[in-house]
Amino acid sequence: MTRDVFVGEFAYALGDQRESLGSAARRGLLASPEDAMTHGGFEQHYYCSSAASAYDLALQATRALRLRGSDIDALIYATCIPENGSRCDRKAFASSGDVRDLMQFPASHLQAEMNISGPVFGLDQQACTGMLGALRLARSLILSEPEFTRILCVTADRFPEGARYEQAYNLISDGAAACVVSEQPADFRILACHHVTNGAQVSASDEETLGSYFAQTCATIQACLNKAGLGIDDIDWIVPQNTHRDAWRVLCSLLGFPFEKVCLDTLSEVGHVISADNVINLTHLLERGLPEPGQHVLLPMAGYGSNWQCVALARSGS
Repeated sequence: MTRDVFVGEFAYALGDQRESLGSAARRGLLASPEDAMTHGGFEQHYYCSSAASAYDLALQATRALRLRGSDIDALIYATCIPENGSRCDRKAFASSGDVRDLMQFPASHLQAEMNISGPVFGLDQQACTGMLGALRLARSLILSEPEFTRILCVTADRFPEGARYEQAYNLISDGAAACVVSEQPADFRILACHHVTNGAQVSASDEETLGSYFAQTCATIQACLNKAGLGIDDIDWIVPQNTHRDAWRVLCSLLGFPFEKVCLDTLSEVGHVISADNVINLTHLLERGLPEPGQHVLLPMAGYGSNWQCVALARSGS
């Protein structure tokens, strides 16, 4: 019989600058009309000042967990934007010509900062689905290698200077999230994970991506449900990425799932925080005293690449 693996101890951090949707529009950070974004449920977002890095966000989220490094057996560090996979100083590289200046891996820095003795795993090229990929990898490590019992999962990204803060009709925030996957009981038991990549869509436009988004999201959710031995009627909450509200109304219609059970609690406040949305929304759901013990939760996410992932959870307790 497969051992149970759990996830809990959630935290997140956001960029140090808060900005209204109107201000973002005036600064030319949107591709869509402001009223279209308002209709989608977006009101504001967070971005990093010039001095703040993706690593700063990762460190802030991790410190919020108040962990002892000696209690962590491994670190999985997920990024979406390739630049955030290194704390590189391009000026130093330009001067030295030494590629080591381009390999200042944030996972290694975080491991040292938190006094974690176990190995690190850098996870990228899964776009916005990276945190769910980290949960899947952590669960697999715990199930297959007995030396791993508690694994810290972190995701952190900030857009580079000059970037537009809209992607696929969603308002973006810089941010990070962290949680712990463990063999010890925690907030949720991980029931199943599923991941699909369609590499042929790696260069797809927003319109082309949207064309496959609904069908592939539904298919990924169904595959995850099948692995968990559940049907959509067994699910009590869906805790997704912060995407346009109308997208989830359409998906709920296709899935046969009530829209009021989709937790988009933070969409208007923080927008789409790249790979951190599931953790952020799940944190807010827990603060509401939900889900109840024994209830089932789905965490779906889509990202460029093109990637779709879904994780099924059961709330611990009785």
